[in-house]
Amino acid sequence: MQSQELKERLRQLLLKEALKKGKFTLSSGKISNYYLDGRIITLSPEGAYLVASIILDYIKDKDIVAIGGPTLGADPMVGAIAALSHLQKIPLRTFIVRKSAKEHGTQRQIEGPALKKEDKVILIDDVATTGKALIEAKNALQELGVKVDTAIVIVDRNEGARENLAKVGLKLESIFNIKDLGI
Repeated sequence: MQSQELKERLRQLLLKEALKKGKFTLSSGKISNYYLDGRIITLSPEGAYLVASIILDYIKDKDIVAIGGPTLGADPMVGAIAALSHLQKIPLRTFIVRKSAKEHGTQRQIEGPALKKEDKVILIDDVATTGKALIEAKNALQELGVKVDTAIVIVDRNEGARENLAKVGLKLESIFNIKDLGI
């Protein structure tokens, strides 16, 4: 399938499966009359494949060593990207950023193959509203000296994430913005 066909199929899945109407409190604390449950898509076989394919196509010419993002939105995405990158013989390291370091075991905040100082990575998440989770993930990576200047999301809700991320030096790319879904 061509990239445009993949995007159209993903858009259809988002509209059919992930978009919920009603009154919802978002993780940002905002109240919304709709909710996009990205995990409904990224935890399904077709959705995981579509998201991973589209993101891998986008980053194929980027000079990065790994891709990952804040738990829980990025978790299924990084798994799908890791598997598909292996199958395409362009293996890419992936990682997940916890809200805080765990208090047991290795006590790490960033899970996955070790990232090193000066590594260049890209952040991903399913949906961006204010960008808070992506900013927190960037801060955790910066503490290790890891370089990150781009974040990719499936859907940008157009509620300030792009502007908030720009303030901390992150460029936001999105497969869709909420207007692409007719909202």
